[in-house]
Amino acid sequence: MRANPRNLTLGIVASLALAIISCGRSPGDPFGEGGAPDPSVVALVQKAAVPITGAATDYDPLIQLVGDARVVMLGEATHGTHEFYQERARITQRLIAEKGFSAIAIEGDWPDAYRVNQYVRGLGQDMSAEQALSSFTQFPQWMWRNEEVRDLVRWMRTYNDARPASERAGFYGLDVYSLYESADEVLAYLGRVDPAAAGRVRALYSCFGQWRPDASAYGAATQRGTICQTQAEQGLSEMTNRATSRPADPVEAEALFSALRNAHTVVNAEAYFRTSYLGNMSTWNLRDQEMADALTAIEDHLRASTGRESKIVVWSHNTHTGDARVTQSGEAGEHNIGQLVRERHDGASLLVGFHTYTGTVMAASAWGEPGRDQPMRAALPESYSGIFHATGLSRFLLPLRDAGQHAAALSDPPRLQRAIGVVYAPNTERQSHYFSARLGQQFDAVVFIDTTRAVTPLP
Repeated sequence: MRANPRNLTLGIVASLALAIISCGRSPGDPFGEGGAPDPSVVALVQKAAVPITGAATDYDPLIQLVGDARVVMLGEATHGTHEFYQERARITQRLIAEKGFSAIAIEGDWPDAYRVNQYVRGLGQDMSAEQALSSFTQFPQWMWRNEEVRDLVRWMRTYNDARPASERAGFYGLDVYSLYESADEVLAYLGRVDPAAAGRVRALYSCFGQWRPDASAYGAATQRGTICQTQAEQGLSEMTNRATSRPADPVEAEALFSALRNAHTVVNAEAYFRTSYLGNMSTWNLRDQEMADALTAIEDHLRASTGRESKIVVWSHNTHTGDARVTQSGEAGEHNIGQLVRERHDGASLLVGFHTYTGTVMAASAWGEPGRDQPMRAALPESYSGIFHATGLSRFLLPLRDAGQHAAALSDPPRLQRAIGVVYAPNTERQSHYFSARLGQQFDAVVFIDTTRAVTPLP
């Protein structure tokens, strides 16, 4: 079961709950309670919205907006909505097939995602997409081990099989949680190529052994004085020295890169779980910084592998995807991947948010509990989703970059935005799942689907 550091409040995403708006109305609060959408804003959105009908041309305006972007980030308002996965897959397939994107990077752990990467590239031992996804066993299993992702993985394998190795699209993870799994992968790699080095690193990683498999128990132990930070960093140093020379064999180069990223993950996970017990918001910034750094490392690796500029699609929650600088959490001192990508790729990135109004969602009732298909409350009428619902349009794409009046109207004043993570608390939804944002500046485009349903987990 995925560890539950104490500041992962409600499982939404790290410390987002620390930046949640209170239930009551405060002086100067532009939202209040029981508000209604501004009719003039609704009319502007109606005019600018591009209906999504299921046609192959649905996302032509978005593909045009991508232009020469090297990173396209596709968000989601929940971690358990079928349509978000389905529509992100449709966009991703076009980005790979038409725009030359060479990888998907997900808000998931490196070892689990890398097994999928091996499968879609025609490597490894897995004989099906279901087998390739079977390493996603930690909570929340449904987030990546579902039928919607399986269908995308199948498509990627078919697409790649028709192309030379240098043109095949990859599948990678960005997250920081896999302390023990990544340590095992480093040792497995070194055991194959350098048993002596494997012995040295095994001795270093043994520092973590007494808390296996619960990384949060290690985090708690650090408050009592036991810290394995130096050992993790020395293990990374061993792998970094090895990676100064890139193997000529592309398969071995990929394997070395994976082992190096796993060594980075051990360092990052150690820092994350140690920091998670300090009782502040620092884990949010730490996690998103490390995911952004992992994305940069993947870009560099793909550039070295193919000899051309890399282009990557990122799948993550809206709270990671949208630019934090124009959200309530950003005002509280948090940053996220979307912000860092915009800063690193000035003018060469695209951030896309996904929103819904009502339906069902796959989520747990408490951290660590099984996910279940549960009804999702209608969004608050004064929220962005309430505005979108008031248009009467069931599905649409809304371009926001350089888009004029409607983008400005969706930026000032800030409004409520709903975020549901792996835990859904409908009885406290206003406090637990809403925060303020300037959506017109937070994203470059938005996809809205009025009524949605839960993802379907694989057995």
